Amino acid sequence: GAASGIGRAIALAFAGAGATVAVNHFGQAQAAAAVVEACGSAAAAFDADVGKVAAVARLFDEVEAAFGGIDILVNNAAIVQVKPFLELTDDDWDRVLETNLKSVFLCCRAALPAMLPRGSGCIINIASELAYLGRAQYAAYTAAKGGVITLTRSLAREFAPTVRVNGIAPGPTDTPMLRSELAITGALDAETAIPAGRLGRPEEIAATALFLASEHAGFYHGEMLSPNGGALMR
Repeated sequence: GAASGIGRAIALAFAGAGATVAVNHFGQAQAAAAVVEACGSAAAAFDADVGKVAAVARLFDEVEAAFGGIDILVNNAAIVQVKPFLELTDDDWDRVLETNLKSVFLCCRAALPAMLPRGSGCIINIASELAYLGRAQYAAYTAAKGGVITLTRSLAREFAPTVRVNGIAPGPTDTPMLRSELAITGALDAETAIPAGRLGRPEEIAATALFLASEHAGFYHGEMLSPNGGALMR
């Protein structure tokens, strides 16, 4: 999910910090290529559906061939289905869970065997404040993001201290995905009625990801940081 919104901001932030960036976004090759161009020469675009087993295997093989390995994995791909619960179909549920949760399982499973022998690695999973709050007509999305949180904690316990696994649960952030949701629900007033009085910026979420990947976060394992403007205080 690196071609737009939070994923794009994270790719640019990491490139700006000197990382070599593998930019993946399924079906958005042109947008992903634009992100690569903005990142500079030390980046490459990939096009894999991270909810599919074969596609993830191919993606990680291609990244390995291009860059020689992965030090940091950011699981950011997500879709939203806004629909009353009793109208959700099996296909609706499966599609959201596949993209938002199964993708995290598949990508972590692909990355960890390479990280562990090197004795280091960092995984950052993007969840959502709605995993804590819930929201009407977002049952599949919130269930998937709740799964991301608990999966993050389980992996952190299993693979610490060699690989640090943490996550981010952003609040309402000004992205194309949120704007499309607001067009459906008309809930902009509710999204901005938070202590910060505004939507978050993708760059603010990216700064959190950059921190979690840095040496300054060396004592963080299984944490879910929540830049949310005060929408959720825990």
